Amino acid sequence: MTRIILFLATNFAVMIVFGIVVRLFGIDQMVGMPGQMTQLLVFAALFGFAGSFISLAMSKMMAKRSMGVQIIEQPANETERWLVQTVQQQAQAAGIGMPEVGVFHSATPNAFATGMNKNAALVAVSTGLLENMNKNEVEAVLGHEVSHVANGDMVTMGLIQGVLNTFVIFFARVLGMLIDRGMNRDGNGHGMGYWIGSIAGEIVFGILASIIAAWFSRQREFRADRGGAQLSSTSNMIGALRALQRVSHPEGLPDKMAAFGILGGGKLSQLMATHPPLETRIEALQRGNDG
Repeated sequence: MTRIILFLATNFAVMIVFGIVVRLFGIDQMVGMPGQMTQLLVFAALFGFAGSFISLAMSKMMAKRSMGVQIIEQPANETERWLVQTVQQQAQAAGIGMPEVGVFHSATPNAFATGMNKNAALVAVSTGLLENMNKNEVEAVLGHEVSHVANGDMVTMGLIQGVLNTFVIFFARVLGMLIDRGMNRDGNGHGMGYWIGSIAGEIVFGILASIIAAWFSRQREFRADRGGAQLSSTSNMIGALRALQRVSHPEGLPDKMAAFGILGGGKLSQLMATHPPLETRIEALQRGNDG
């Protein structure tokens, strides 16, 4: 979950900065006029994909800084040695380069993998994960994260977010033009209706885009669970998910995580959740094992 939250948050911040820049420098005045739909679509694609891939390129650095990840350069104890060795073995089995391995302080059991290049990624686990899971369960969690890297999930999410950003920018400005036209303007330049409409459109369409991105993220979690089961074992992967059920409580999670409803909740939280409910993931693994 952390990997997706950091990526989406960074993408959101980059898009806000881009939006301010294009307004300050009057770039919006050059596109988006009636008859310039092709130029508007090119503009939206350039800024949409630029925002997404800048976020992706920054994801590893942002994760280290925001989560306080301590990279294991030289293992200081048996646990750190085991973590590095396990990730190394799984990376070799998955056919990727050795990721950096780190630990971050958090009472919440958590782990994430991030990075633009599958051969230069980062895999990190929380101290809460190490304290609340046995080695078999931690091994499965590491396999899950290594699978995210091997599957190229961050790049895939970057491409998806780029497409979504493009449509958010495009349709927000189309909405602004329609509102401007509805205010009986003569069509010379952009009026207040355009600015209000485009800003409102970016908010509304941005929320819809987040729901779509979260849906794609949930589908890739099932694949990463299967990868974790292959790199460890199905019983270990199920055991890790059951351990999360035992120790995860909505009121005990940081706000940025609880808001995504990792354990389910109302319909809105389910739409915005980047992970499927733990019980659903366990059932999916059990069905695959039975088949």
